[in-house]
Amino acid sequence: MRLPPQVRTLFGLHIPVDWLLVTTAVLLSLVGLVTMNSFTGDNVFFARQAMWIVIALGVMFAMSLVDTRVMYKSALVVSLYVGTLALLVLVLVFGTVVLGAQNRFDFGFFALQPSDPAQLVLVLVLAKYFARRHVEIAHVKHILVSGAYAGTMFLLLFLQPDFGSAVIIGAIWLGMVLVAGISWKHLLTVMLMGAIGVAGLWQFAFADYQKERILTFLDPLADVQGAGYNAYQSTIAVGSGGLWGKGIGHGTQSKLEFLPEFETDFIFAAFAEEWGYVGVLLVLVLFGIFFWRLILHAWYGATNFETLVMAGFVVWLLAHVVLHVGMNIGLLPVAGTTLPFLSYGGSHLVTEFAALGLVLAMIRYERTVRVDEQEREIEGLT
Repeated sequence: MRLPPQVRTLFGLHIPVDWLLVTTAVLLSLVGLVTMNSFTGDNVFFARQAMWIVIALGVMFAMSLVDTRVMYKSALVVSLYVGTLALLVLVLVFGTVVLGAQNRFDFGFFALQPSDPAQLVLVLVLAKYFARRHVEIAHVKHILVSGAYAGTMFLLLFLQPDFGSAVIIGAIWLGMVLVAGISWKHLLTVMLMGAIGVAGLWQFAFADYQKERILTFLDPLADVQGAGYNAYQSTIAVGSGGLWGKGIGHGTQSKLEFLPEFETDFIFAAFAEEWGYVGVLLVLVLFGIFFWRLILHAWYGATNFETLVMAGFVVWLLAHVVLHVGMNIGLLPVAGTTLPFLSYGGSHLVTEFAALGLVLAMIRYERTVRVDEQEREIEGLT
C-alpha cells in the first residue's frame, strides 16, 4: 500500500504539500467565515476572521519550513511545555475575565488565549515522551508520568475556569495513551482511582454552590431560562434548519441574537440553521477527509515521534469536533469549545494552522511504505 500521489512543491520550493489536507482546512475556514457574515450592517467578526485566516495561512507556511527533527531533542519540547505552563499561571494573575473565565491576555488589538497553544504543546510533549519509551510502554509509571504532564495543564485550566479546554486536555491524554499502547488494565486502574478521588471531593470538599454549577454543566437543559438558555436555543437553531436550511444569512436564531456566542461556541448550530442537514453532512464529510489524511500521514511517519504527533493531532481536533457538535445538539454539556477552523477567534485558528504546518514539515521525511511492509517484501524475495 503506497501513499497516494501528492504535489511535492509549494510556490517553487521543495516543500511537500498534501493539497487535499490543506484544501479541506481552508474550505472549513471559509464555511465558518460565511456563517459569521450577516450581510447587513457591520460585519466586525467577518472582517477580523478573514484577517486571521490570512495570518494563519502565513503561520502554516512558516511552520512547514521547520526541520521538525529538532524536536527529537527533549530540551526544545520541555522548554515549550514549561513556557506554556508559565503563560497559564500568568493568565490566572494578569488575564482578562470574559464570561466568568480569566483565560486570556487582552492586548487591545488582539487577545491571546494560552489554552489554545497549550493543547498543541501537550500533543508534542506526550508524543516525545511515548516515542522514547515505546519498548516499555506497558509499565504503569508511564501512565502516571504522562498523566502528570496533562494533569498540571488540566488543573491550571480548571482554575480559570475553562472547563472546555480542561476536558480537551483530558481527551488528548486519554487518546494518546491508547494510541501509544498503554495497558488497558493499568489505564482502568488509574481511571478508577480518579473516579474515587472525584467522588471523595464531591462528598467532603465541594460546597453546595459548586455542586450546583457542576450539575448545571452536566444537564444545562434542566434550566432553560437560566444556565441552560444557550443550549436550548442551540437545539432550536439546529432543528429549525430542516433539510435544506433557511439560507445563507437568514438564520433567525443567530442573526436576531436569540443564540448568544453564535460565532464561537455555537457556530455549528448557526451553520446548521442556515445550511440544513445537507450542509451539516457536507461539513462532516470535509472533517472526515481531513482526519483521513492525517491518519494516513501518521501511518507513514518517519519515526514513532511523527506518528504519535499526527495521531495526537487527530485526537485533539476530533475531541473538539465531538464536544462542540455534541453540546450544540444537546447531547453533551455546554463546555465552551470551538469548532476547529470554523469558530471565530485568532488564537485557536493560528494554532490549528500551525499544527497543519508541522504536518507538512513532517511529510518531508515520511516513508513511502511502512517498515513492517518493507520487511514483508524483503522476506518474500529471500
